[in-house]
Amino acid sequence: MNDQELAKQIVKHVGGKENISQVRHCATRLRLIVRNKDLIETDQVENLDDVKGSFFNSGQYQIILGTGLVNRVYDETLKIVGEDNNENAEEVVYGNKFQRAIRMFSDVFVPIIPVLVATGLFMGLRGLRTQETILKLFGLTTKSIPSNLLLFTQILTDTAFAFLPALVCWSTFKNFGGSPVIGIVLGLMLVNPALPSAYDVGSGAAKPLMFFGFLKVSGYQGSVLPAFVTGIVGAHFEKWLRHHIPDAIDLIITPFLTLLVSIILALFGIGPLLHAVETFVLWLVENILFLPMGIGGFLYGCFGQLLGIFGIHHILNFLEISMLAKDGWNYLNPIGTCGNVAQAGAVLAVAIKIKNNKTKQVAYPSALSALLGITEPAVFGVNLRLVKPFIAAMIGGGVGGFFASIFHLKATGMSITGIPGTLLYLNSQLPIYILVNVIAFAVAFAITWFFGVKNEEEKEAEAPAPVIENESEALYAIADGEAIVAADIEDPTFADGLLGPCFGIRPTNGNVYAPADGVITLTVPTKHAIGITTSNGAEILLHLGLDTVKMEGKCFQDQLQVGAHVKKGDLLTTMDLDMVKKAGYSITMITIVTNGQNYDDIHQIKTGEIKAGDEVMALKK
Repeated sequence: MNDQELAKQIVKHVGGKENISQVRHCATRLRLIVRNKDLIETDQVENLDDVKGSFFNSGQYQIILGTGLVNRVYDETLKIVGEDNNENAEEVVYGNKFQRAIRMFSDVFVPIIPVLVATGLFMGLRGLRTQETILKLFGLTTKSIPSNLLLFTQILTDTAFAFLPALVCWSTFKNFGGSPVIGIVLGLMLVNPALPSAYDVGSGAAKPLMFFGFLKVSGYQGSVLPAFVTGIVGAHFEKWLRHHIPDAIDLIITPFLTLLVSIILALFGIGPLLHAVETFVLWLVENILFLPMGIGGFLYGCFGQLLGIFGIHHILNFLEISMLAKDGWNYLNPIGTCGNVAQAGAVLAVAIKIKNNKTKQVAYPSALSALLGITEPAVFGVNLRLVKPFIAAMIGGGVGGFFASIFHLKATGMSITGIPGTLLYLNSQLPIYILVNVIAFAVAFAITWFFGVKNEEEKEAEAPAPVIENESEALYAIADGEAIVAADIEDPTFADGLLGPCFGIRPTNGNVYAPADGVITLTVPTKHAIGITTSNGAEILLHLGLDTVKMEGKCFQDQLQVGAHVKKGDLLTTMDLDMVKKAGYSITMITIVTNGQNYDDIHQIKTGEIKAGDEVMALKK
């Protein structure tokens, strides 16, 4: 199928465009933030052509498509969802605070990664042009390279790092709802030529500016955390100003105050403090990596691969950037590369030995992809599902990392690994780089071959997923008032059953009660929707009022947290009916069965006057 059809099928099987809050993507994965994750039909998504796997992590449903294809499918998906809806969608809350913080950090850095990858390739090519061993093959020396050509290569390799704070501030403002153009100007201020360069200060060629007799100020070239936190503060401050500055002077005052206050905080508060934090974290990581007898390399090569599973691997970008800015070397890259190559070794062993054709079709191209530095198809499509191959890859990566540490391997750039990563070692290190990766690949392949794929796992991979039988159950009224059938609900989305079988209640008071025993699975910041999975498996969405999302939660009391257990009749929240009516919105409360396809019969058994706790709908399997 073509890109447009693939996007349509993906949207269909994740619950329709109404269930998609935001669309994002990284180098290989389409990232969808959904309103109700229980609507996702994972098996149908993964059976689509060109889909190499999927998983739900840190509030995002991530579909592995591969490089190139993911960009095209993202564009087509955005056309379906609507770009305006995507940019202005309400945030859906999934996971704990740590998971949301990691997703936030990832969302800021994902758009920047392609630039860093390109810069890494430029670094490798520049190294190729300046290596005496390579030049001798053509009868040249380093003196044979024109100075202007070297200057040109310096432009290619240094620009992204020198102006990295501008990229970080731009992406942070964009993700936090500020004006991206203000963000990029704020980031440029952090590296303004009027400030002593961080590189010159670090090398001793220049001294920082001194304010108030004790505060040292310099540029933040190659720095990440100061720009990141400044971007968050600046974006929130700008949004606050937009709500308090009169429209007549907003265009003049808001950008002026945002830039002025943000740069003062950055240069005299946030910057010095977080630069010190960056320096400490860098020192700590380097000391772990340089543990004696290759221990540090083994630990990172082995357990560093877990970072990608939890979606927090992008947090290491600022460490690699800081290392390169400090002394021109990247100590994480060679060890991380061993982990990637080990995944290739493990997945290739699976591809050769396993009998399941579907797994073979995914595993063979995933092996090549991992050798090129893209491991998501191998990890999430094959190795992690079978578990043992992933463990084998961890061991292989650890062994490779051990030897990389013993031989003191270090890269001249970042963001490229595997075969393309050879460009970062075009010096006396190249044979060692190849050797440690061959070791990582061989160890992972051998362990997977002998211990990672057995007949039981082959049968498990071929066996269809077990079907869970849902018992018959009832749903009860969530409020006092008048029960109405779906067709009488004012919104066609519910009246036509697009989200599933449903009924409405026109309440006489604002108390909202649980319709059955179960667990809270969804909340939203605007508090107008609550997801519940009942004890018998029914997936319920409570939609409180129509268009009440626009009231930003002001008409609701605080509701329960995701994961909380509730009993039928427990008070969930209270909606201020008078406030909703005054705002011009409908107070109708809707109860939706979002997994109605799992039931043979769903019918409403009561309409008219009703009390909270009365039986309203019957579900039968």
